[in-house]
Amino acid sequence: MKAIRIDRLGGPEVLTVADVPTPSPGTGEVLVRQSAAGVNFIDVYQRTGLYKRDLPFIVGSEGAGTVETVGDGVTEFKPGDRVAYPTSPNLGGYAELNALPARVLVSIPDGVDDRTACAIMLQGMTAHYLVTDTFPLRAGHVALVHAAAGGVGSTLVQLAKARGATVIATAGTKEKVELAKSYGADHVINYADGDFAEAVRGLIGEHAVDVAYDSVGKETWERSLSLLRPRGLLALFGNSSGPVPAIEPARLASGGSLFLTRPTLVNYIATRDDLLGRARDLFAAIAAGKLHVSIGATYPLAEAPQAHRDLEARKTTGKLLLIP
Repeated sequence: MKAIRIDRLGGPEVLTVADVPTPSPGTGEVLVRQSAAGVNFIDVYQRTGLYKRDLPFIVGSEGAGTVETVGDGVTEFKPGDRVAYPTSPNLGGYAELNALPARVLVSIPDGVDDRTACAIMLQGMTAHYLVTDTFPLRAGHVALVHAAAGGVGSTLVQLAKARGATVIATAGTKEKVELAKSYGADHVINYADGDFAEAVRGLIGEHAVDVAYDSVGKETWERSLSLLRPRGLLALFGNSSGPVPAIEPARLASGGSLFLTRPTLVNYIATRDDLLGRARDLFAAIAAGKLHVSIGATYPLAEAPQAHRDLEARKTTGKLLLIP
């Protein structure tokens, strides 16, 4: 089968098409013929070595498709079932087929196509745990959402509004500002026009943000922290601009007993019930027309390097998918 294999760390050029053996599902595993694979910043972090993986490896942690065969002990799925997954323990998502543990798969309901299901997996579940568990939003809360036109950000804005929060969003171009508005953000700040923190203070005053959801990292975290109310929370769930440096705990005390967390999806879908519950909520919202899933671009598998270039250049909106 065809797959995108990484033999050395580096830029997008290290994403190369390779002929590799078709995997066989082991005990408790399912072989999925993939109709879509998600492109995420975690893939970039693994490609560059920020997140360590043993070389060589087939990149990609998210996908959707149809069950080909099942291994011993699998009773929940059968050949022909449509399935999706937000994480893959052994990666392998950028490929025509992937063998995965049955425990990471969810069934795709009728009325939801494979590409939409793939697009809502990693990023949608990330947005879901951020508003339901990391900081359970409710009416009256003020949430700051960075990169609000992106895959996580666009879903995060919608889910935050559904829970009654006031959402202040940031985006980097006029087009992205309009997209963030279309998702329901109460205020959208174009950070290319100036300091987003000053703009937030102009809207709601000093230290009035309950929670800041920050996937940008190095360029934004200090200002995000400065906007929080006493006992507010900064959720750093990504670092698209680079990793955040070490932080002295005393800084949180001086800011008003602030909370800082670096959550990751794997801990919020650690049980089968967690995984299925988040998938159920997201699919139900899509079916009810309450959640719009934006697929910004699709690429043939061989164009994975271009997908990474576009993602890193912040040229994209919504979800990026590879089509094997």
